[in-house]
Amino acid sequence: MTDIRSLTLGELETECRELGEKPFRARQVYEWLHKKQVLAYDEMTNIPKNLREKLEKKFELVPLTLADVRISQIDGTRKYLLGLEDGNVIESVWMQYHHGNSVCVSSQVGCRMGCRFCASTLDGLERNLSTAEILGQVYRIGQDTGERVSHIVIMGSGEPLDNYDNVVRFIRMVSDENGLNISQRNITLSTCGIVPGILRLADEGLAVTLALSLHAPNDEVRRTLMPVANRYSLEEILAACRIYFQKTGRRLTFEYSLVQGVNDNLSEAKELVSLVGTMHGHVNLIPVNPIRERDYRQSGKKEIREFQNYLENHGIAVTIRREMGRDINGACGQLRRSYQSSLQSAQVS
Repeated sequence: MTDIRSLTLGELETECRELGEKPFRARQVYEWLHKKQVLAYDEMTNIPKNLREKLEKKFELVPLTLADVRISQIDGTRKYLLGLEDGNVIESVWMQYHHGNSVCVSSQVGCRMGCRFCASTLDGLERNLSTAEILGQVYRIGQDTGERVSHIVIMGSGEPLDNYDNVVRFIRMVSDENGLNISQRNITLSTCGIVPGILRLADEGLAVTLALSLHAPNDEVRRTLMPVANRYSLEEILAACRIYFQKTGRRLTFEYSLVQGVNDNLSEAKELVSLVGTMHGHVNLIPVNPIRERDYRQSGKKEIREFQNYLENHGIAVTIRREMGRDINGACGQLRRSYQSSLQSAQVS
């Protein structure tokens, strides 16, 4: 059964007409779901009871449950573990910045991309999230914090372009003026480089920022970190990124996780300048967040600063990502994995 929160306003109007109701009822129901974010049909007090009953028979309305929340003592970042109807759990993160409150959402349960520095992919892909489950992360966190969410990054567990239809629907719905009305310019979608998905996204007429998980300046190093590099070369990926910029006008972000002794020396900084120097974007340097299942280590502060300075001195706009939630398993997949391990331990004992 489909969760009613996955329906667009137009689809809800069609459903209401088929049920013999006026289209304005759909707008009322949509407002209850996406502005007031009710968790049960009975809370829709201005909707006739018979319509509520009809909708409840046809569409489920399943809120995400709060399995765990951890609050950083360093910066106030909140890491949420949210429960799904089928028993799976997913992670979301709430972060406070001077420009507003940002929520990082997951698009899949697990991930099949296999990036070696990411805990999300260690157990592979379980399944895609529905549009309602992605929206539900934003709604649940907004309700818990009592504050408005102004920015969204689709950068949690999963590859967004591997769940293309649900993610694009989510973007359209979360930016809909009849819902949360979050500006598409405040939404960032991060991909490891699925070329057909990037090209398809360029034609959607959206205004979201595309962030490419680059992490290496050449295919050889990238293949050691990201299996997707065996399928799509940097030449192919960056060509798709150029098309995305040409069609949307949106500046690109290149995410680059610095791993000690792997991709953080100045010769690689030089290669990176050659690779992206002519593109309309900026480089976001990320001190890698170590996970215990891998032996990757974070680059030293001196190496990070030298890498940054080299890029800046050669005309590259660059930032070092502020580390958020380091004390609460802030990196993607860490909290979910520790939660699963504790469940398994409890079952054994």
